[in-house]
Amino acid sequence: MSVISVILVILVAFLAGLEGILDQWQFHQPILACTLIGLVTGHLAAGVLLGGALQMIALGWANIGAAVAPDAALASVASALLMVKGWDWSKGTPTVQDLQTFIASAIVLATAGLVLTTLVRFINVGTVHLADAAAERGSYSGVQGWHMFALLLQGLRIAIPAAIITAVPASVVADALNAIPDWLKGGLAVGGGMVVVVGYAMVINIMATTEIWPFFFLGFVLAPISQITLIGMGILGVVIALVYLALSEKGGSGNGAASGSGDPIGDILNDY
Repeated sequence: MSVISVILVILVAFLAGLEGILDQWQFHQPILACTLIGLVTGHLAAGVLLGGALQMIALGWANIGAAVAPDAALASVASALLMVKGWDWSKGTPTVQDLQTFIASAIVLATAGLVLTTLVRFINVGTVHLADAAAERGSYSGVQGWHMFALLLQGLRIAIPAAIITAVPASVVADALNAIPDWLKGGLAVGGGMVVVVGYAMVINIMATTEIWPFFFLGFVLAPISQITLIGMGILGVVIALVYLALSEKGGSGNGAASGSGDPIGDILNDY
């Protein structure tokens, strides 16, 4: 891996760590983090495949009360780097089946990343007190500085492990991955598959309304048709969405403003 690639990898990892807290540009999501790691290391297609597989798993990760979700940023960045350094690229781009080892390692890394998350948040408790002290002194720059320091720690939480992985020789990474027993890989793969189902069920539960269910079943029927590419499915989805919006606006104008559409949230959004 070249020096420029290493610098870009650390930069992507730093941004992923920041976005784990800021949640603005979603760089910590697997589909983006793995894709960016693949892009800067010259393995874009493999990064997209790994990111897509991990994204379905990450859909089931959420903070519930005081329980912190697994670290998606560390899982994405670290597993993508393990793939870059551990895969035999003489065989070509890996398939989804070839990525099972890296997907399994991502689940372990996500859980291990909770330790770093807890450590950084523990340190930031003291940072908040220092910012409060600066506010009492009337130091605006002090408050801003401690705020930026807290964000810096979140970025380093992912950037430092990424730098360590890039410093490890590729042969060592490959030997370590090959040493993982098959029963452990299989168990982690099964567990990851169950989390995918949970994540997909959560998304359906949030999005599902009476008006949307027919489109869901239509997509379920069209998905197995291998002749339709992903681009074709995307275009078809956009067309259906535009038709749905056009019919909704036409129906709303015909029924009058007083009659709701049956979707309270949609009515509120239309008012704004």
